[in-house]
Order: sequence, then C-alpha cells, then structure tokens
Amino acid sequence: MWTEKYRPKTFDQIVGNLKAKKEIMEWIDCWKENKPQKCLLLVGPPGTGKTTLAHVIASKFSDHVELNASDKRSYDIIMKTIGEASATTSLFNNGQKLIILDEVDGLHGRDDRGGVRAINRIIKEGRHPIIMMANDPYSNRIKGFKSKCKVIPIRKVHTNSITALLKKICVLEGIDFDDAVIKDLAKRSNGDLRSAINDLEVMAQGREKISSNDLDILSQKDNVSNIFDSVRTVLKSKTFRRIKDAMRLEEDPNFVLELITENIPREYEKNYEIEKAYEMISQADLNFGRAFNTRDYTYWRYTFDFMGLGVALAKDETYKKFARYGTSTVYTLLSKSRSKRDLRDKVAAKISERLHTSKKEAISQFPYFETMFQNDETAYELANYFDLEDSEVKLFRSRKIKIKKSKKKKSTNKTQNNKSTPSGLYSTTKSRKSSKNQQENEKSEKSNNKKSKNKDTNTRKTKLKKSAKRDVNTDKKVKQTSLFSFK
Repeated sequence: MWTEKYRPKTFDQIVGNLKAKKEIMEWIDCWKENKPQKCLLLVGPPGTGKTTLAHVIASKFSDHVELNASDKRSYDIIMKTIGEASATTSLFNNGQKLIILDEVDGLHGRDDRGGVRAINRIIKEGRHPIIMMANDPYSNRIKGFKSKCKVIPIRKVHTNSITALLKKICVLEGIDFDDAVIKDLAKRSNGDLRSAINDLEVMAQGREKISSNDLDILSQKDNVSNIFDSVRTVLKSKTFRRIKDAMRLEEDPNFVLELITENIPREYEKNYEIEKAYEMISQADLNFGRAFNTRDYTYWRYTFDFMGLGVALAKDETYKKFARYGTSTVYTLLSKSRSKRDLRDKVAAKISERLHTSKKEAISQFPYFETMFQNDETAYELANYFDLEDSEVKLFRSRKIKIKKSKKKKSTNKTQNNKSTPSGLYSTTKSRKSSKNQQENEKSEKSNNKKSKNKDTNTRKTKLKKSAKRDVNTDKKVKQTSLFSFK
C-alpha cells in the first residue's frame, strides 16, 4: 500500500504540524539529557499522522514497546506487557525505552476493563518515556490521566500540503495528472492525508494517467464532523458552505444547542453580536420544541440553520484569537441538583395523592406551603396529614417542628390508670415498679395495723389491771373499818 510505502521516516518528511514537531523534538532532547518529562498525549482526528509521529519518535530511541488498538488492553494485559517494560531498563541508550499506546480513548468493553487504571499506574510508577494517541480530546475515557500528560494537538493537514504530496507521489509512480484533479482530490480528503493517498492509489490502479472522469470512481467522503470542531466552525467562520458541512452531526440537537449557547460569550466580544446570536438560539430552541410537540421532525432543519448559520452570521467579522471552549454547564448543574429534584418529586407525589391533583399542580402550590409551614402547629398538622418525614419537611422550612407536650392529669380510679397506661417495654417496667410500691405500701400498712392492735390490747390490759387493783383496795378499806369500828 502506498500509505506504508511513502510513510515518513524522519521529522522533515512529515507534512504540516510544525509547532507540534518542535515541541516533540524538545521533549526527546530532554529525555536524552536524562531529564524526565511528562508523557506525551497526541490528540487529533484520524489520518493526521499521530501514529507516524510515534514511529518517528521511536526511531530516536533504541528500544520501544507498542500496544495497538486491535490488542486486548485490560488491566492484567497492560501490566504484563507495558507495566513490566516500564519497570525494567534497556541495555542501550542509557537504559531508556519508549512505550507507545495507540487510541487510548477507545478503551471500552469487557476486553479493555481496567485499562485506564493500568495506564494511571504506569504513568505514576514508570521511569521511561511514554507516548499515547487519541482521536477525541474531550473523551471521558482519557479524563483520568489527561492532566498528567503533556497534550499536543495534531491539526488536520492543509489542502495545499496534501496537494504537494500527492503530486510528488504521482511523479515517483510515473503517473500523469491534471492539477485540477489533484486539488479536487485533496479538498475531498478534508485534511485526512491517509485517505487522500488511498484514494489516489485507487484512481491510479492500472492507469498511466488520471483525469476528472476518474473522480467518479470515488464516492463522496461522508464526513461526520466532531462536535467541538463544528462549534468552532460556527463561531469562527462566516462561510455558508463550510458551516452547513460542519453541522452534519450524528449528535443530539439539544446537546449541540447547549454547547453553542455556552461558548458564544467566549468567542464574541460585542454586546449586540451576543444579543443577536442568542436571539438565533431562541429561535432554534423554539423549532426544536415544535419538532417534539408535533412529532414533525422537519423542524430540525430550521433548528440547525438557526443555531448554525444564524449564530455564525450574527458577528460582523471573524475573531482571530484563541478561545478555550468548554462543555455545557447545564448538565453539571442538573447532576448536582438531582437529589433536590428527587425530593421535590417525592413530596409532590404525596401531596397530589392526598389532594387528588397532578404533581405539576402540587409543585405550583409549594410557595404557599412554605408560608403555612412557618407556623409550628400548622406545620405539625400538615406533616401528619401528608405523611411527610423530617427530611421532606425541610423542603418547606429549615428548622424542626416543635411539639408541645401536654401535662398528664392524675387519675384517681384504678380503671382509668389501667386504660391510660402506655404499651411497650417502658410501660411494663413502669407497671412493675408501681406494683412493687403497692406491695410495699400494703406490707407497711399491715405492720402498722398490727402495731396499733398490740397497743390497743396493751392499753386495755393495763386499764383492767388498774381497775382490779382499785376494787381490791376498796374491799380492804371496808374490812378495816368494820374491824376497828365500835358498835
């Protein structure tokens, strides 16, 4: 294949990306001087020369280990191959060996389970230069180690550079060509150099000359744009055809709309331009809603036109500055407020069930419930009526509901005491204590009664003895008087 036959072997042979090549050469020089550097992460669309750059870098080192996208890249496999290589030294080039990991953003599925964790460990514990490649710079799979790497973007190759290389290949292969055909072929590639070389090989197969008629052999390349490239094109360009091509996306229109909405103030500087751009966004959102409400998805074409061409033409001129675009903050805010929304829906379900209304109507009444819940007694009654828990009551008031405890009246009848006694373990212990006290009181009363009875009997006995002594003394006195009396 011509892609392998004409693959660059040195940095001078690589087309385009001059700034990236300079940074990579400085990185290699630092490693040569035994100055460890961060691992390289080459990020760019397919066909821009990332793998070729990695192989050219590998030629600067005497030894290298590579793990391709076609290989299984689970935790165990990566640690056995790359992990062991990163922990051992080489016999050449001061013991340094290059480690290459291709398409790290494609780690997914059962075969690649734990791959990201293994890469993080290798970056942390490795002692050798590491280079990785990825197609999508915003992939969630590379977020875990992207901050630990030196990210070098690899841009698409310019059309003029592709044209010059295709002409050179035709000369080396001895094929006659028309300049217009080569330029058209370079434009069709859309910056993908590998695709352009493959198309040229197909056109020139079995021929000594290529013409415009040979272009019919090739089908039009169906380019599906990257979502962030499309957002950048909308905000940076004013070319009608380029913007229309950029909006050919296989993404949710709502997500594209949110991204463009988020990045308008980061690119546009004039207030009236921002105002006009957001007016176009509102029109796009209006048509997006019509598509879902009417199930007539032809409205989507107006949605894409408003948020693409409408936003792009809202600016007076293109800004030639660097703007760091970001993802939509709407989804992060929604994820943070998910627990609050779940609590709101749960409370609305309880209230709507008791009031026989919809959840939407119940939620609309929440401001009135907040006012009513400020009163402790009303709050207590409403919470009981709607069967709300303490965590659900916090939706309407921040402080807890104070419950006033009523004083218990003393009951004289034993039947009332038995009825009013609470059930449960506490009540049983309390009743046991009361029964013990009753028994002790009864014993004390019995002992007191016995003592009082004994006292009564003793007092009676003493009284009887005294009365008997009095009777005896009276008899003695009478007898004496009779003895000494004179007749």
